[in-house]
Amino acid sequence: DIHWDDVKGWVSQGGSNLGTRRPTPKELGIEHIASRLGEYKISGLLVIGGFEAFECMIDLVEGRDKFKELCIPMVCVPSTISNNVPGTEFSLGADTALNEITLAIDKIKQSATGTKRRVFVVETMGGHCGYLATLGAVAGGADAAYIHEESFGIDDLREDVTHLRAKMASNVQRGLILRAEFANKNYTTEFIHRLYTEEGQGIFDCRQTVLGYIQQGGEPSPFDRIMGTKLGCLAADWLDNQMNEYLTGESKVYTDNDDTCVLLGIIKRTHEFTRVVDLKRTTDFKHRVPRDNWWMNLRPLMRIMAKHESLYESESIMLGADPV
Repeated sequence: DIHWDDVKGWVSQGGSNLGTRRPTPKELGIEHIASRLGEYKISGLLVIGGFEAFECMIDLVEGRDKFKELCIPMVCVPSTISNNVPGTEFSLGADTALNEITLAIDKIKQSATGTKRRVFVVETMGGHCGYLATLGAVAGGADAAYIHEESFGIDDLREDVTHLRAKMASNVQRGLILRAEFANKNYTTEFIHRLYTEEGQGIFDCRQTVLGYIQQGGEPSPFDRIMGTKLGCLAADWLDNQMNEYLTGESKVYTDNDDTCVLLGIIKRTHEFTRVVDLKRTTDFKHRVPRDNWWMNLRPLMRIMAKHESLYESESIMLGADPV
């Protein structure tokens, strides 16, 4: 049991005080999960986590046909710095990680103050999701951000090198390149660093940094603290309502309705409960990302702020406005 005194002060703490498990029900054996739920007479389930938690919800809702113990209301609260869970625009922890990335970038750029012209290549986390790299690039004033969602090749790298050479020929002293960790298996952070080092000879030098697990640390941002509190309250209220609605005459909760297995997320500044079975159809499971990402509209803005000469569409900047 967990009481109010047990969770006192958790809102200001990072990490996972409840502990974590990565294996999905199918990997552990869904029959064991169902047995445990029945043993402890669980009537409602709140799952907190990232893409693995979303996959767990799919396993559980699909297992209802075989195990009646899984026929209970279930809700998932997305919590991952990668921000790669479908059904929400923001996941718990992503804002805090973005703040840590921005702070690290500022320190890295500051380290070159007063030195000769220098370009930094910085690798962020996020798996195949380019959210952290893209938003970190916008916040940090980067010249480019390489991500999996937007394919790139040697011609794109050459264009960015030319862009930085031109900038460094003027009064600009520093350049910044971000790369998501799984952006491309061939164009690695080390490859990009060596390319910029070679092509920048006589104009600028190049340094690389892999931020690593520093992105998972730090105290939660105000945004994450408030969002976590709101999502927790909404999820608890939803579970309470669902359990009362599907309470049987035997004082047991039973429901096999797909509407009772949902993910609670933020979509266009509103809190939405979306059926897990619907989200499954809009997910790229191979790369563990949603098929559509709102933050992709910010990438042309990043290029413009870096004064790139590459073309952009005004509708991307206006987030849906008609082309001029």
